[in-house]
Amino acid sequence: MNSQKFYSNGKLLITGEYLVLDGAHALAIPTKYGQSLTVEPYKGGNLNWNSYDNAGNLWLEANLILRDGFIGASAKNDPLIDRLMEILNAAKKQHPTFLNGETGIKVSTQLDFPRNWGLGTSSTLINNMAQWANIDPYVLLANTFGGSGYDIACAKHNAPIVYQLENNKRTIIETDFNPEFKEDLYFVFLNKKQNSRDGIAAYRKNKSNMNLALSEINAITNDMISCTTLETFQFLMQSHETIISSIIKQQPVKEMLFKDFKGSVKSLGAWGGDFVLAASDENPEAYFKRKGFDTIISYGEMVLL
Repeated sequence: MNSQKFYSNGKLLITGEYLVLDGAHALAIPTKYGQSLTVEPYKGGNLNWNSYDNAGNLWLEANLILRDGFIGASAKNDPLIDRLMEILNAAKKQHPTFLNGETGIKVSTQLDFPRNWGLGTSSTLINNMAQWANIDPYVLLANTFGGSGYDIACAKHNAPIVYQLENNKRTIIETDFNPEFKEDLYFVFLNKKQNSRDGIAAYRKNKSNMNLALSEINAITNDMISCTTLETFQFLMQSHETIISSIIKQQPVKEMLFKDFKGSVKSLGAWGGDFVLAASDENPEAYFKRKGFDTIISYGEMVLL
């Protein structure tokens, strides 16, 4: 067995949060931050797994039994190892001969970003493992974490995309989203990771007739891509927030946390955590730091252009 290395991009969902599950055109962008997975021969006879964060700290260590293609845990009652086992066995179910004949493997994963940032710790892992097992990452995602799959598309594409999932058929179109005013766009971390599955459950519970909302969000996505002025982009951000707010019955993040901000703020992905997008013609770093939010990343630093 030769050493192999795989890499996947992180992701941010600019438009279409929640509604992407019901066929909305969603604008999504791959990030410069991602995750790698390295596979090497291992003399120990088992599957030795080590996951490292962006600071080089080991956050998951597992020594899994590897016998006749069967994957078993040597330790019990660890939810992270249980989840890893679930993914490995789901991959094997898709590709039954995966790992057959292997006597020892060492796998190392390396994040480029802090685990709590919400840029796709899970989706980058799923896409890397799918490359390793030579299987469809969207099927692996559906059989493990679930979701629309836009994050897998970002993992695979090195350009912004418009993503649509309709009747289990996905359409992915790379788009030239590179705003003239990108120097006025910033990503601000809200100091906590949001569980997207919880957000999706709340959306499913509250949503009603989606037809009007879908057409409005689709129009906003198209308008954002072709937008040439910061002022228009800010209007589109605010319109998007109003639509989603009315569906999920939650207050927009600007009203909750940043009422006095001289600019626009939009949630990205599940509301309540991870990153928000801030648009302002003045550098907002001092404002957000004063509010206790110290991670402010410029558009150019974050987005894979």
